[in-house]
Amino acid sequence: MEVVNLELDNRAYPIYIGSDLLLEQSLFLPHIRGKQVLIVTNDTIAPLYLERLKATLIDYKTDVVILPDGERYKTLDTLNLIFDALLEHHHTRQSTIIALGGGVVGDMAGFAAACYQRGIDFIQVPTTLLSQVDSSVGGKTAVNHRLGKNMIGAFHQPRAVVIDVSTLQTLPMRELSAGLAEVIKHGALGDPDYFRWVEEHMPAILAGDSEVQILMVQRSCEIKASIVAEDERESGVRALLNLGHTFAHAIENGLGYGKWLHGEAVGAGLVMAADLSWRLGLLSIEDGLRLKRLVAAAGLPVAPPTELNNEMWSLMARDKKATDEGLRFIVLKALGSAFLMGDVDESKVRSTLKAGVGLLDPA
Repeated sequence: MEVVNLELDNRAYPIYIGSDLLLEQSLFLPHIRGKQVLIVTNDTIAPLYLERLKATLIDYKTDVVILPDGERYKTLDTLNLIFDALLEHHHTRQSTIIALGGGVVGDMAGFAAACYQRGIDFIQVPTTLLSQVDSSVGGKTAVNHRLGKNMIGAFHQPRAVVIDVSTLQTLPMRELSAGLAEVIKHGALGDPDYFRWVEEHMPAILAGDSEVQILMVQRSCEIKASIVAEDERESGVRALLNLGHTFAHAIENGLGYGKWLHGEAVGAGLVMAADLSWRLGLLSIEDGLRLKRLVAAAGLPVAPPTELNNEMWSLMARDKKATDEGLRFIVLKALGSAFLMGDVDESKVRSTLKAGVGLLDPA
């Protein structure tokens, strides 16, 4: 087992990474302060792992709420199912919510924990690659609105994150690929050696090599934890974690949540960010094409859906990263070197939006 610590003064917490950790009672007990636990999961994960986790928590009064699975259910209406369960079972401020599932479950369970009685403890138990390498770490919690993704939420850090890579064995290949978008992003924004490592190990990652997957999850968590420790509420360097996401969120919102997985939209968004960086004269075409090849090798889209060609600009204008001065973009100077840029030449952005399947095509 590997342990990554996220240092946030008196709110620091461990991220445990290994195989079969759902069975390790010792990883949970130190982080549960009361006698009641509410497990929040969904109808895909519950048949696979719920009973295993309940057996590990046998010493507690454990209630369960099972949500419908899918990004389209990441709404205030669904969030009320969690509040209903907390109130019906008389949970107190000493209760702990445990999020067992992917990013949607983690976001909603965390947001419920941030709101219930003005804040209770929660533990993240992510079961998808995307949630293991990204959304379970850092305390961002939210639900979607029909006009924008993650527009209603709160920062609320978990007490611990327990990452059992064994759960990846039941993950559909499409979901595994989606998680790799965030892995590629971590290398592209700040660690060229990690980017190269992912290039070299992509076949083993896709083949389900657990030792390689543990190393991958560990390094991605280290990168994210170091950034969050420096900038918890995204006033500076944490914004770099949004590389590709301004484009990606527009794709998700425009298509309708759930038609493309978040990681699929991020894959295309990373290529679009590289294309924009190249058009701005910042990124070499060689580095841009290298990123595009890795996104493709992960089984992800390398271009946005053609049906959104005429809507992308207006969709991006709704992004939560927009300021009074307009849109900001994370751009690349090289693989492993990213920065936040405002006042981007609109004509360059529109050229990227028009490129479609011709992204990063010098011709």
